[in-house]
Amino acid sequence: MPVTTAVQGRVLVVRLDRDAKLNAMDHAMTLGLDAAMNRLEDDDAIWVGVLTGAGRAFSAGSDLADPDRNSTERGGPYGLVRRARRKPLVAAVNGLAYGGGFEMVLACDLVVAARSARFALPEVKRGLFALYGGVFRAAHALPPNLARELALTGEPIDAARAHALGLVNRLCDDNEVLPTALALAESICANSPVAVRESLGVINRSIDAAQALAWQLSAEAAAAVRASDDSREGIAAFLGKRAPRWSGH
Repeated sequence: MPVTTAVQGRVLVVRLDRDAKLNAMDHAMTLGLDAAMNRLEDDDAIWVGVLTGAGRAFSAGSDLADPDRNSTERGGPYGLVRRARRKPLVAAVNGLAYGGGFEMVLACDLVVAARSARFALPEVKRGLFALYGGVFRAAHALPPNLARELALTGEPIDAARAHALGLVNRLCDDNEVLPTALALAESICANSPVAVRESLGVINRSIDAAQALAWQLSAEAAAAVRASDDSREGIAAFLGKRAPRWSGH
């Protein structure tokens, strides 16, 4: 199974499990994550979710060999990125979270990261656009100049820098990522689930309202990039394992 789940008390642990592809998201993984997020929302016995990755990465983002079927009706991209959630979701980031993987982190409510974790929006290196909210969500979660650096250079930042700037709630040793995330989830579960849901709802709905225009602008930018020669060249170069030859068109 490319996505597995386990229940620990009131916490649902969801694991992306496609290590051979650095947990890159394809159609099967999207369906698996969507089902897990549906369970988180619909099962009254579960109060908090933890999302993590198996092996070397949290997620490398979209699998460019299968890029066109990675959205669901209820959750949007990956079954998660545009989901209206009532329950908290903690990202437990092991290894790299690049592209869509970082966008999944930004769609979560709290972030625990290993010291080895890295965050990046490398789409520009492939002639692509971070169309799942990465550009503007990074600008909300981080200082604008750092969001620009991520979006324009495609280079990663490490977990220590992300923690210092407030993106990461808990920074820990690599073998402590999941235990630390579970401890954070349990501290939420000690509180009234009604009060937690309502508090989270006010925060997230206010953010979503502020980002409504950003989603529209993001879709327009993504369409312009997708129609470009550079976009086709970037994907061909990636799949061909060669350096891209940009035309600027």
